[in-house]
Formats: sequence, structure tokens, C-alpha cells
Amino acid sequence: MRAHIEARLAAARSDTDPLTRALREVDGPVPQAFIDHLLQKKRSPAAVLLGLVERPEGLALLFTERADHLKDHPGQVSFPGGRIEEGDSGPVEAALREAGEEIGLDPQQVAVVGRLERLLTVTGFLVTPVVGFITPDFEAVPDHTEVAEVFEVPLGFLLEDGNVRRTYRERIGVRLLTYEIEYDGHRIWGATASMLVGFLSLISDEKTRR
Repeated sequence: MRAHIEARLAAARSDTDPLTRALREVDGPVPQAFIDHLLQKKRSPAAVLLGLVERPEGLALLFTERADHLKDHPGQVSFPGGRIEEGDSGPVEAALREAGEEIGLDPQQVAVVGRLERLLTVTGFLVTPVVGFITPDFEAVPDHTEVAEVFEVPLGFLLEDGNVRRTYRERIGVRLLTYEIEYDGHRIWGATASMLVGFLSLISDEKTRR
């Protein structure tokens, strides 16, 4: 499975323009006001880690539940990550640094194998998803000032038909396609679900379902 994922990431097409990708999620006509909103928003560069933990029973994706008091997206499920700071060399360093701060992940426990297309959110974040394999001895030590909980979802569950649900929501005067996944009392949605679905679409075929 790991070799298959690495091959798919290596063969992935080049990064789509983030604005073009964002407009694809609109169901129906795209009003100029929505385009203007995306263009006028200051784009804050950010990076997240799609961490695949190599457990004995198979691969699992790592998620956090954000603390309720945070300014950005309190209480939501997300991937470890955050803003790209001035001292970071790029998205990979930012994602690993944030994962270390949030959940105690040592960069030596991660083998980064690629990136996914950047995601432009309606709140102005330009997010680069970084994909990496995490060693099976990893045990999360969450910083509870940022993270309420750390949990894992088996990759096999995410690839099963019917476990990812398409939904729609109204934002900035448009109807946007979104996704939702329910697992063990957790609801994965929003930008996190969009990045997750992008990853699943990239790697999904008969081979990954065996």
C-alpha cells in the first residue's frame, strides 16, 4: 500500500490554480461577488500534515480536534498544522513544526512523500497538504492549549463506499459542494474533508480496497 501511495503522489499532476479549484466547488452559477471575495481576501499561507500512521492492523490517518477556545475553527476536526511562519523553509517544515507543537510528533518519525494540491478556503487560508508516513511507535502527546483530542481513522474505512457523504452549504451567496465523514463520534467536514477527499481520490482504485 505504501508503495502504491508514493507512486500515485509522484505521478500526480501539477498544482491547479487555487482559485480555479475553489470555483469548481460551486454548485450553479458563480457570482462575481464570490470571485471578488476570494481575490480580495489576504491569502494566509498554511500547511497541514496528512499523517499515515503505520499500525500493525494497517494504515490510519491522524486527526486532531481543535480546542474550543481557539480563534480559528474552534472545536473542529483538522489535520495537524497551521500558518507558515517567516522562519519556515516552506510547507513541509511548517507542517512538521506545527505537528510537533500540537501533538508531540518528532520529525524523525515522519517520512514525507509528497504534497497535494493547495486549497484556498473562503476564510482566506491557502493550505498546502503535506503527506507523510508516521512510524508505528508514535504516541500522541497533545498540547491541550491547542488540541482537545488526537484520534486516528483507518484508511480502509475512509476508502469504503458510502463512508464519505457529499453535502452542500451556503457561503458568501453561493452553494458549495462539501463532504462529511462520521467516525466514532467525530465529524470530519469543511476544508479538512475536502483535502481528505482529494487524497482519497488520488490513491483510490481496486488495489487500495483489497
